[in-house]
Amino acid sequence: MADAPAIELKGISKAFGPVQANKDIAIRVMPGTIHGIIGENGAGKSTLMSILYGFYKADAGEIWINGTRTEIPDSQAAIAAGIGMVFQHFKLVQNFTVLENVILGAEDGALLRPSLAKARGVLRQLAAEYELSVDPDALVENLSVGHQQRVEILKALYREADILILDEPTGVLTPAEADHLFRILRGLRDEGKTIILITHKLREIMDITDTVSVMRRGEMTATVRTAETSPEQLAELMVGRKVLLRVDKTPAQPAGAVLEIENLRHVDPGGVERLKGISLRVQAGEILGVAGVSGNGQSELLEVLGGMIGATGTVRMNGEEIDLTGKHSDGQSRRARGIAHVPEDRQHEGLIMPYTAWENTVFGYHLDPDLQNGILMRNAAIKTEAAAKMQRFDVRPPNPNLAARNFSGGNQQKIVLAREIERAPALLLVGQPTRGVDIGAIEFIHQRIVELRDAGAAVLLVSVELDEILSLSDRIAVMFDGRIMGERLPDQTNQTELGLLMAGVTEMPDTPLIEAVDAQLHAKEAREADRHG
Repeated sequence: MADAPAIELKGISKAFGPVQANKDIAIRVMPGTIHGIIGENGAGKSTLMSILYGFYKADAGEIWINGTRTEIPDSQAAIAAGIGMVFQHFKLVQNFTVLENVILGAEDGALLRPSLAKARGVLRQLAAEYELSVDPDALVENLSVGHQQRVEILKALYREADILILDEPTGVLTPAEADHLFRILRGLRDEGKTIILITHKLREIMDITDTVSVMRRGEMTATVRTAETSPEQLAELMVGRKVLLRVDKTPAQPAGAVLEIENLRHVDPGGVERLKGISLRVQAGEILGVAGVSGNGQSELLEVLGGMIGATGTVRMNGEEIDLTGKHSDGQSRRARGIAHVPEDRQHEGLIMPYTAWENTVFGYHLDPDLQNGILMRNAAIKTEAAAKMQRFDVRPPNPNLAARNFSGGNQQKIVLAREIERAPALLLVGQPTRGVDIGAIEFIHQRIVELRDAGAAVLLVSVELDEILSLSDRIAVMFDGRIMGERLPDQTNQTELGLLMAGVTEMPDTPLIEAVDAQLHAKEAREADRHG
Protein backbone atom coordinates (compact mmCIF):
# COMPACT_ATOMS: atom_id res chain seq x y z
CA MET A 1 0.00 0.00 0.00
CA ALA A 2 1.75 3.12 -1.27
CA ASP A 3 0.37 5.58 1.28
CA ALA A 4 0.19 3.21 4.24
CA PRO A 5 2.02 4.13 7.47
CA ALA A 6 5.24 2.26 8.12
CA ILE A 7 3.81 1.58 11.59
CA GLU A 8 0.27 1.93 12.84
CA LEU A 9 -0.72 0.96 16.36
CA LYS A 10 -4.45 0.74 17.07
CA GLY A 11 -5.98 0.54 20.55
CA ILE A 12 -2.84 -0.77 22.27
CA SER A 13 -3.36 -1.39 25.99
CA LYS A 14 -1.07 -3.04 28.50
CA ALA A 15 -1.38 -3.41 32.27
CA PHE A 16 1.04 -4.77 34.86
CA GLY A 17 -1.22 -5.76 37.73
CA PRO A 18 -3.11 -2.64 38.81
CA VAL A 19 -0.81 -0.32 36.81
CA GLN A 20 -2.12 0.64 33.37
CA ALA A 21 1.10 1.28 31.42
CA ASN A 22 -0.58 1.84 28.04
CA LYS A 23 -4.22 2.76 27.54
CA ASP A 24 -5.85 2.59 24.11
CA ILE A 25 -2.78 3.95 22.29
CA ALA A 26 -3.15 4.94 18.65
CA ILE A 27 -0.18 6.20 16.62
CA ARG A 28 0.76 6.39 12.93
CA VAL A 29 4.38 6.67 11.81
CA MET A 30 4.82 7.50 8.14
CA PRO A 31 7.59 5.87 6.07
CA GLY A 32 10.78 7.82 5.47
CA THR A 33 10.33 10.06 8.52
CA ILE A 34 11.96 10.57 11.90
CA HIS A 35 9.18 10.34 14.50
CA GLY A 36 9.90 11.40 18.07
CA ILE A 37 8.14 10.03 21.15
CA ILE A 38 8.46 12.02 24.38
CA GLY A 39 6.91 11.83 27.82
CA GLU A 40 7.76 11.84 31.49
CA ASN A 41 9.12 8.77 33.30
CA GLY A 42 6.38 6.21 33.56
CA ALA A 43 4.42 7.73 30.67
CA GLY A 44 4.50 4.37 28.87
CA LYS A 45 6.98 5.08 26.06
CA SER A 46 9.28 2.14 26.70
CA THR A 47 6.37 -0.24 27.27
CA LEU A 48 4.87 0.78 23.92
CA MET A 49 8.15 0.25 22.07
CA SER A 50 8.70 -3.06 23.88
CA ILE A 51 5.33 -4.20 22.55
CA LEU A 52 6.32 -3.14 19.04
CA TYR A 53 9.63 -5.00 19.35
CA GLY A 54 8.04 -8.15 20.79
CA PHE A 55 9.34 -7.96 24.36
CA TYR A 56 5.80 -7.59 25.72
CA LYS A 57 2.48 -8.77 24.37
CA ALA A 58 -0.30 -6.19 24.43
CA ASP A 59 -3.49 -6.98 26.35
CA ALA A 60 -5.48 -5.45 23.50
CA GLY A 61 -4.90 -3.73 20.20
CA GLU A 62 -3.38 -4.28 16.77
CA ILE A 63 0.00 -3.69 15.11
CA TRP A 64 0.08 -2.82 11.41
CA ILE A 65 3.36 -2.76 9.48
CA ASN A 66 3.29 -1.17 5.99
CA GLY A 67 -0.47 -1.62 5.77
CA THR A 68 -0.51 -5.27 6.90
CA ARG A 69 -1.72 -6.43 10.29
CA THR A 70 1.24 -8.16 11.92
CA GLU A 71 1.57 -10.35 14.99
CA ILE A 72 4.80 -9.71 16.90
CA PRO A 73 5.04 -12.31 19.68
CA ASP A 74 8.82 -11.93 20.12
CA SER A 75 11.83 -9.95 18.91
CA GLN A 76 12.57 -12.48 16.14
CA ALA A 77 9.17 -11.71 14.66
CA ALA A 78 9.93 -7.98 14.93
CA ILE A 79 13.24 -8.46 13.11
CA ALA A 80 11.46 -10.51 10.44
CA ALA A 81 9.00 -7.63 10.05
CA GLY A 82 11.90 -5.27 9.35
CA ILE A 83 12.13 -3.66 12.81
CA GLY A 84 15.45 -3.02 14.56
CA MET A 85 15.96 -1.53 18.02
CA VAL A 86 18.97 0.27 19.49
CA PHE A 87 18.66 0.15 23.26
CA GLN A 88 19.80 2.79 25.71
CA HIS A 89 22.03 0.14 27.32
CA PHE A 90 23.77 -1.59 24.44
CA LYS A 91 23.26 -5.32 23.88
CA LEU A 92 26.83 -6.10 22.80
CA VAL A 93 29.27 -8.83 23.84
CA GLN A 94 32.21 -6.82 25.11
CA ASN A 95 34.98 -9.33 24.33
CA PHE A 96 33.71 -10.05 20.78
CA THR A 97 34.83 -8.10 17.73
CA VAL A 98 32.55 -5.74 15.83
CA LEU A 99 32.10 -8.38 13.11
CA GLU A 100 31.23 -11.10 15.60
CA ASN A 101 28.66 -8.87 17.31
CA VAL A 102 27.05 -7.95 14.00
CA ILE A 103 26.50 -11.55 12.89
CA LEU A 104 25.58 -12.89 16.34
CA GLY A 105 22.16 -14.49 15.97
CA ALA A 106 22.17 -13.92 12.19
CA GLU A 107 24.72 -16.53 11.10
CA ASP A 108 24.17 -18.18 7.71
CA GLY A 109 25.09 -21.64 8.94
CA ALA A 110 27.22 -23.73 11.25
CA LEU A 111 30.46 -22.43 9.72
CA LEU A 112 31.26 -18.89 10.81
CA ARG A 113 33.87 -18.05 8.17
CA PRO A 114 31.37 -17.48 5.30
CA SER A 115 29.16 -15.40 7.61
CA LEU A 116 32.11 -13.25 8.68
CA ALA A 117 33.25 -12.73 5.10
CA LYS A 118 29.75 -11.71 4.03
CA ALA A 119 29.37 -9.39 7.03
CA ARG A 120 32.71 -7.71 6.30
CA GLY A 121 31.55 -6.83 2.80
CA VAL A 122 28.15 -5.60 3.99
CA LEU A 123 29.72 -3.49 6.75
CA ARG A 124 32.07 -1.87 4.23
CA GLN A 125 29.07 -0.94 2.08
CA LEU A 126 27.00 0.36 5.04
CA ALA A 127 29.94 2.37 6.39
CA ALA A 128 30.36 4.12 3.06
CA GLU A 129 26.64 4.74 2.62
CA TYR A 130 25.74 5.98 6.12
CA GLU A 131 28.97 7.32 7.71
CA LEU A 132 29.05 4.30 10.03
CA SER A 133 32.77 3.64 9.91
CA VAL A 134 33.96 1.21 12.61
CA ASP A 135 36.97 -1.13 12.56
CA PRO A 136 35.32 -4.55 12.01
CA ASP A 137 38.14 -6.35 13.84
CA ALA A 138 38.17 -4.13 16.94
CA LEU A 139 37.05 -5.59 20.25
CA VAL A 140 33.87 -3.87 21.41
CA GLU A 141 35.30 -3.33 24.91
CA ASN A 142 37.97 -1.08 23.38
CA LEU A 143 35.49 1.13 21.50
CA SER A 144 34.13 4.47 22.68
CA VAL A 145 30.41 4.53 23.47
CA GLY A 146 29.81 6.48 20.25
CA HIS A 147 31.39 3.73 18.17
CA GLN A 148 29.57 1.03 20.16
CA GLN A 149 26.33 2.75 19.24
CA ARG A 150 27.33 2.61 15.58
CA VAL A 151 27.78 -1.13 16.00
CA GLU A 152 24.22 -1.42 17.33
CA ILE A 153 22.89 0.48 14.29
CA LEU A 154 24.99 -1.71 11.98
CA LYS A 155 23.52 -4.81 13.62
CA ALA A 156 20.01 -3.63 12.79
CA LEU A 157 20.89 -2.60 9.22
CA TYR A 158 22.71 -5.91 8.64
CA ARG A 159 19.43 -7.62 9.45
CA GLU A 160 17.82 -5.41 6.77
CA ALA A 161 15.73 -3.34 9.15
CA ASP A 162 13.60 -0.67 7.46
CA ILE A 163 12.27 0.64 10.78
CA LEU A 164 14.72 1.67 13.51
CA ILE A 165 13.75 2.38 17.14
CA LEU A 166 16.35 4.30 19.17
CA ASP A 167 15.88 4.62 22.93
CA GLU A 168 17.63 7.68 24.45
CA PRO A 169 20.48 7.36 21.94
CA THR A 170 22.53 10.41 22.98
CA GLY A 171 22.68 9.84 26.73
CA VAL A 172 26.38 8.89 26.66
CA LEU A 173 27.59 10.85 23.61
CA THR A 174 29.55 14.07 23.28
CA PRO A 175 27.73 16.84 21.38
CA ALA A 176 29.91 16.19 18.32
CA GLU A 177 29.08 12.47 18.46
CA ALA A 178 25.39 13.31 18.84
CA ASP A 179 25.58 15.60 15.80
CA HIS A 180 27.23 12.80 13.86
CA LEU A 181 24.51 10.38 14.95
CA PHE A 182 21.88 12.83 13.71
CA ARG A 183 23.63 13.03 10.33
CA ILE A 184 23.49 9.24 10.20
CA LEU A 185 19.78 9.25 11.04
CA ARG A 186 19.03 11.89 8.42
CA GLY A 187 20.94 9.81 5.87
CA LEU A 188 18.92 6.73 6.83
CA ARG A 189 15.68 8.70 6.52
CA ASP A 190 16.69 10.07 3.11
CA GLU A 191 17.28 6.47 1.96
CA GLY A 192 13.70 5.63 2.93
CA LYS A 193 14.25 4.19 6.42
CA THR A 194 11.76 5.03 9.17
CA ILE A 195 13.16 6.17 12.53
CA ILE A 196 11.41 6.25 15.91
CA LEU A 197 13.36 8.31 18.42
CA ILE A 198 12.61 8.11 22.16
CA THR A 199 14.27 10.97 24.02
CA HIS A 200 13.64 13.35 26.91
CA LYS A 201 15.76 16.09 25.30
CA LEU A 202 13.43 18.62 23.75
CA ARG A 203 16.26 20.30 21.85
CA GLU A 204 16.98 17.03 20.07
CA ILE A 205 13.32 16.58 19.22
CA MET A 206 13.27 20.03 17.64
CA ASP A 207 16.54 19.44 15.77
CA ILE A 208 16.04 16.00 14.28
CA THR A 209 12.38 14.89 14.09
CA ASP A 210 9.72 15.48 11.47
CA THR A 211 6.83 14.57 13.74
CA VAL A 212 6.53 14.14 17.51
CA SER A 213 4.05 12.27 19.68
CA VAL A 214 3.57 13.11 23.36
CA MET A 215 2.58 10.54 25.99
CA ARG A 216 1.31 11.23 29.49
CA ARG A 217 0.23 8.67 32.10
CA GLY A 218 -0.02 5.84 29.61
CA GLU A 219 -2.05 7.74 27.02
CA MET A 220 -1.17 9.47 23.76
CA THR A 221 -2.02 13.13 24.31
CA ALA A 222 -0.90 14.68 21.02
CA THR A 223 0.90 14.13 17.73
CA VAL A 224 2.15 17.26 15.98
CA ARG A 225 4.47 18.28 13.18
CA THR A 226 7.72 19.37 14.80
CA ALA A 227 7.95 22.51 12.68
CA GLU A 228 4.58 23.63 14.05
CA THR A 229 5.38 23.34 17.78
CA SER A 230 7.94 24.59 20.34
CA PRO A 231 9.84 23.15 23.31
CA GLU A 232 7.58 25.08 25.68
CA GLN A 233 4.41 23.64 24.13
CA LEU A 234 5.83 20.11 24.19
CA ALA A 235 6.85 20.45 27.84
CA GLU A 236 3.35 21.61 28.75
CA LEU A 237 1.81 18.67 26.86
CA MET A 238 4.14 16.28 28.73
CA VAL A 239 3.52 17.64 32.23
CA GLY A 240 0.07 19.18 31.96
CA ARG A 241 1.24 22.63 33.10
CA LYS A 242 3.66 25.34 32.02
CA VAL A 243 7.29 24.47 32.77
CA LEU A 244 10.25 26.83 33.02
CA LEU A 245 12.85 25.27 30.69
CA ARG A 246 15.72 27.55 31.70
CA VAL A 247 17.22 27.99 35.15
CA ASP A 248 16.15 31.30 36.67
CA LYS A 249 19.10 32.53 38.75
CA THR A 250 20.96 35.70 39.57
CA PRO A 251 24.74 36.02 39.02
CA ALA A 252 26.87 34.20 41.60
CA GLN A 253 28.42 36.06 44.52
CA PRO A 254 31.49 33.91 45.30
CA ALA A 255 32.99 34.48 48.74
CA GLY A 256 36.24 32.56 49.17
CA ALA A 257 37.41 29.01 48.56
CA VAL A 258 35.54 26.21 50.34
CA LEU A 259 37.03 23.26 48.44
CA GLU A 260 40.59 23.17 47.10
CA ILE A 261 41.91 20.16 45.18
CA GLU A 262 45.54 19.79 44.12
CA ASN A 263 47.08 16.99 42.02
CA LEU A 264 44.40 14.46 42.94
CA ARG A 265 45.12 10.96 41.68
CA HIS A 266 43.25 7.67 41.98
CA VAL A 267 44.18 4.21 40.73
CA ASP A 268 41.36 1.66 40.58
CA PRO A 269 41.68 -1.95 41.84
CA GLY A 270 42.60 -3.06 38.32
CA GLY A 271 45.62 -0.77 38.28
CA VAL A 272 44.11 1.82 35.94
CA GLU A 273 44.72 5.47 36.81
CA ARG A 274 41.27 7.11 36.74
CA LEU A 275 42.23 10.54 38.11
CA LYS A 276 45.43 11.99 36.67
CA GLY A 277 46.39 15.05 38.66
CA ILE A 278 43.08 16.89 39.10
CA SER A 279 43.27 20.44 40.49
CA LEU A 280 40.08 22.43 41.14
CA ARG A 281 38.75 25.17 43.40
CA VAL A 282 35.12 25.72 44.41
CA GLN A 283 34.04 28.88 46.21
CA ALA A 284 31.21 29.63 48.59
CA GLY A 285 28.18 30.91 46.73
CA GLU A 286 29.00 29.35 43.36
CA ILE A 287 28.23 26.24 41.33
CA LEU A 288 31.18 24.63 39.58
CA GLY A 289 29.90 22.29 36.90
CA VAL A 290 32.06 19.36 35.77
CA ALA A 291 31.18 18.31 32.23
CA GLY A 292 32.29 15.18 30.44
CA VAL A 293 31.17 11.96 28.82
CA SER A 294 30.46 9.23 31.37
CA GLY A 295 33.54 7.18 32.25
CA ASN A 296 36.18 9.92 32.13
CA GLY A 297 36.85 10.17 35.87
CA GLN A 298 33.94 12.29 37.10
CA SER A 299 32.46 9.42 39.12
CA GLU A 300 35.79 8.72 40.81
CA LEU A 301 36.20 12.44 41.60
CA LEU A 302 32.89 12.48 43.46
CA GLU A 303 33.63 9.19 45.21
CA VAL A 304 37.01 10.43 46.48
CA LEU A 305 35.54 13.70 47.73
CA GLY A 306 32.59 11.85 49.28
CA GLY A 307 34.86 9.48 51.21
CA MET A 308 33.92 6.34 49.29
CA ILE A 309 37.39 5.59 47.86
CA GLY A 310 40.95 6.67 48.66
CA ALA A 311 43.34 8.78 46.60
CA THR A 312 46.62 10.70 46.69
CA GLY A 313 47.08 14.45 46.42
CA THR A 314 45.69 17.24 48.54
CA VAL A 315 42.08 18.17 49.33
CA ARG A 316 41.32 21.05 51.69
CA MET A 317 37.91 21.93 53.10
CA ASN A 318 37.78 25.50 54.43
CA GLY A 319 41.57 25.46 54.60
CA GLU A 320 41.86 22.20 56.54
CA GLU A 321 43.33 19.15 54.82
CA ILE A 322 41.15 16.06 54.44
CA ASP A 323 42.56 12.55 54.97
CA LEU A 324 42.57 10.71 51.61
CA THR A 325 44.28 7.50 52.76
CA GLY A 326 41.04 5.62 53.23
CA LYS A 327 41.63 5.06 56.93
CA HIS A 328 39.42 7.95 57.96
CA SER A 329 37.96 8.94 54.61
CA ASP A 330 34.45 7.65 55.22
CA GLY A 331 31.22 9.51 54.52
CA GLN A 332 30.60 10.11 58.23
CA SER A 333 33.75 12.17 58.69
CA ARG A 334 32.99 14.08 55.48
CA ARG A 335 29.52 15.00 56.74
CA ALA A 336 31.03 16.19 60.00
CA ARG A 337 33.11 18.63 57.90
CA GLY A 338 29.97 20.04 56.26
CA ILE A 339 30.14 18.00 53.04
CA ALA A 340 26.86 16.63 51.70
CA HIS A 341 26.85 14.11 48.86
CA VAL A 342 24.10 13.28 46.35
CA PRO A 343 25.66 10.27 44.56
CA GLU A 344 25.22 9.52 40.87
CA ASP A 345 23.44 6.21 41.50
CA ARG A 346 20.57 6.96 43.88
CA GLN A 347 19.33 3.38 44.06
CA HIS A 348 22.62 1.71 44.97
CA GLU A 349 24.49 4.52 46.74
CA GLY A 350 21.92 7.12 47.78
CA LEU A 351 19.13 4.99 49.23
CA ILE A 352 18.51 1.63 50.86
CA MET A 353 15.59 0.59 48.71
CA PRO A 354 13.69 -1.78 51.08
CA TYR A 355 13.79 0.80 53.90
CA THR A 356 11.13 3.45 54.39
CA ALA A 357 11.37 7.03 53.21
CA TRP A 358 11.67 8.32 56.79
CA GLU A 359 14.58 5.98 57.50
CA ASN A 360 16.29 7.07 54.30
CA THR A 361 15.99 10.74 55.27
CA VAL A 362 18.51 10.23 58.10
CA PHE A 363 20.95 7.66 56.69
CA GLY A 364 24.45 9.07 56.99
CA TYR A 365 23.30 11.43 59.73
CA HIS A 366 21.90 8.81 62.10
CA LEU A 367 24.71 9.35 64.64
CA ASP A 368 23.69 12.98 65.08
CA PRO A 369 22.98 13.48 68.83
CA ASP A 370 19.87 15.48 67.96
CA LEU A 371 18.38 12.32 66.44
CA GLN A 372 19.10 10.09 69.44
CA ASN A 373 17.52 9.56 72.82
CA GLY A 374 20.12 7.62 74.74
CA ILE A 375 20.77 4.40 72.83
CA LEU A 376 17.55 4.73 70.86
CA MET A 377 16.65 6.82 67.84
CA ARG A 378 13.97 9.49 68.22
CA ASN A 379 11.82 7.76 65.60
CA ALA A 380 8.63 9.76 66.14
CA ALA A 381 10.46 13.06 65.69
CA ILE A 382 12.35 11.71 62.67
CA LYS A 383 9.07 10.63 61.03
CA THR A 384 7.50 14.02 61.68
CA GLU A 385 10.49 15.84 60.19
CA ALA A 386 10.62 13.40 57.25
CA ALA A 387 6.98 14.19 56.44
CA ALA A 388 7.78 17.91 56.52
CA LYS A 389 10.81 17.42 54.24
CA MET A 390 8.69 15.41 51.80
CA GLN A 391 6.15 18.25 51.70
CA ARG A 392 8.85 20.88 51.14
CA PHE A 393 10.46 18.83 48.37
CA ASP A 394 7.15 17.86 46.78
CA VAL A 395 7.76 14.10 47.14
CA ARG A 396 4.79 12.15 45.80
CA PRO A 397 3.14 10.42 47.51
CA PRO A 398 4.14 12.32 50.72
CA ASN A 399 4.07 9.12 52.76
CA PRO A 400 7.18 8.66 54.98
CA ASN A 401 6.20 5.05 55.78
CA LEU A 402 6.42 3.95 52.14
CA ALA A 403 9.51 1.95 51.11
CA ALA A 404 11.97 3.86 48.91
CA ARG A 405 11.59 1.29 46.12
CA ASN A 406 7.91 2.19 45.79
CA PHE A 407 8.64 5.77 44.68
CA SER A 408 9.35 6.80 41.09
CA GLY A 409 12.93 7.68 40.17
CA GLY A 410 12.26 11.40 40.36
CA ASN A 411 10.73 11.14 43.82
CA GLN A 412 13.58 8.90 45.01
CA GLN A 413 15.96 11.64 43.90
CA LYS A 414 13.97 14.24 45.84
CA ILE A 415 14.28 12.13 49.01
CA VAL A 416 18.08 12.07 48.63
CA LEU A 417 18.20 15.80 47.88
CA ALA A 418 15.96 16.62 50.86
CA ARG A 419 18.24 14.63 53.18
CA GLU A 420 21.42 16.35 51.97
CA ILE A 421 20.28 19.91 51.22
CA GLU A 422 18.22 20.37 54.38
CA ARG A 423 21.36 19.88 56.50
CA ALA A 424 22.57 23.27 55.13
CA PRO A 425 25.98 21.91 54.06
CA ALA A 426 28.99 24.10 53.35
CA LEU A 427 29.69 21.97 50.26
CA LEU A 428 27.25 19.96 48.17
CA LEU A 429 28.64 17.23 45.91
CA VAL A 430 25.92 16.34 43.45
CA GLY A 431 26.20 13.79 40.65
CA GLN A 432 23.71 13.57 37.76
CA PRO A 433 21.01 15.39 39.78
CA THR A 434 18.29 14.93 37.16
CA ARG A 435 19.23 11.60 35.55
CA GLY A 436 16.01 9.78 34.68
CA VAL A 437 13.94 12.55 36.26
CA ASP A 438 10.71 14.00 34.83
CA ILE A 439 10.87 17.44 33.27
CA GLY A 440 8.68 18.96 35.99
CA ALA A 441 10.93 17.53 38.71
CA ILE A 442 14.02 18.80 36.86
CA GLU A 443 12.73 22.36 37.23
CA PHE A 444 12.19 21.82 40.98
CA ILE A 445 15.60 20.22 41.58
CA HIS A 446 17.43 22.99 39.75
CA GLN A 447 15.65 25.60 41.88
CA ARG A 448 16.69 23.86 45.13
CA ILE A 449 20.35 23.69 44.05
CA VAL A 450 20.37 27.39 43.13
CA GLU A 451 18.72 28.26 46.48
CA LEU A 452 21.50 26.40 48.30
CA ARG A 453 24.12 28.33 46.32
CA ASP A 454 22.37 31.61 47.13
CA ALA A 455 22.46 30.68 50.83
CA GLY A 456 26.27 30.64 50.58
CA ALA A 457 27.08 26.97 49.95
CA ALA A 458 29.66 25.76 47.43
CA VAL A 459 28.27 23.29 44.90
CA LEU A 460 30.28 20.82 42.81
CA LEU A 461 27.95 19.56 40.08
CA VAL A 462 28.76 16.59 37.85
CA SER A 463 26.47 16.00 34.89
CA VAL A 464 26.63 14.45 31.43
CA GLU A 465 23.82 16.80 30.33
CA LEU A 466 25.45 19.82 28.69
CA ASP A 467 22.22 21.82 28.80
CA GLU A 468 22.17 21.30 32.56
CA ILE A 469 25.83 22.22 32.96
CA LEU A 470 25.44 25.42 30.91
CA SER A 471 22.27 26.58 32.62
CA LEU A 472 23.17 25.74 36.25
CA SER A 473 26.90 26.39 36.46
CA ASP A 474 28.67 29.62 37.31
CA ARG A 475 31.96 28.09 36.11
CA ILE A 476 32.52 24.95 34.02
CA ALA A 477 35.41 22.48 34.16
CA VAL A 478 35.62 19.78 31.48
CA MET A 479 37.05 16.31 32.12
CA PHE A 480 38.45 13.85 29.58
CA ASP A 481 40.38 10.67 30.35
CA GLY A 482 40.92 11.57 34.00
CA ARG A 483 42.19 15.09 33.38
CA ILE A 484 40.80 18.62 33.46
CA MET A 485 40.91 19.84 29.85
CA GLY A 486 40.01 23.42 30.69
CA GLU A 487 37.68 25.79 32.52
CA ARG A 488 35.14 28.12 30.93
CA LEU A 489 32.48 30.64 31.92
CA PRO A 490 29.00 29.66 30.66
CA ASP A 491 28.42 32.99 28.87
CA GLN A 492 31.80 32.76 27.14
CA THR A 493 31.53 29.28 25.66
CA ASN A 494 29.09 27.07 23.74
CA GLN A 495 28.19 23.43 23.25
CA THR A 496 30.61 23.02 20.34
CA GLU A 497 33.64 24.18 22.34
CA LEU A 498 32.63 22.16 25.40
CA GLY A 499 31.99 19.12 23.22
CA LEU A 500 35.50 19.35 21.77
CA LEU A 501 37.00 19.56 25.26
CA MET A 502 34.87 16.55 26.29
CA ALA A 503 36.51 14.62 23.44
CA GLY A 504 40.02 15.74 24.41
CA VAL A 505 40.38 18.40 21.70
CA THR A 506 41.79 21.58 23.26
CA GLU A 507 41.99 23.75 20.11
CA MET A 508 39.49 24.32 17.31
CA PRO A 509 40.67 21.87 14.62
CA ASP A 510 41.39 22.63 10.98
CA THR A 511 39.90 19.25 10.06
CA PRO A 512 36.12 18.70 10.14
CA LEU A 513 34.80 18.54 13.70
CA ILE A 514 33.74 14.89 13.70
CA GLU A 515 37.12 13.83 12.26
CA ALA A 516 38.93 15.65 15.07
CA VAL A 517 36.71 14.04 17.68
CA ASP A 518 37.07 10.62 16.06
CA ALA A 519 40.85 10.99 16.09
CA GLN A 520 40.86 11.63 19.84
CA LEU A 521 38.43 8.79 20.53
CA HIS A 522 40.47 6.39 18.37
CA ALA A 523 43.57 7.39 20.36
CA LYS A 524 41.76 6.65 23.62
CA GLU A 525 40.52 3.31 22.20
CA ALA A 526 44.09 2.43 21.21
CA ARG A 527 45.27 3.12 24.76
CA GLU A 528 42.49 0.91 26.11
CA ALA A 529 43.41 -1.84 23.62
CA ASP A 530 47.07 -1.66 24.72
CA ARG A 531 45.98 -1.88 28.34
CA HIS A 532 43.98 -5.05 27.60
CA GLY A 533 47.06 -6.47 26.03
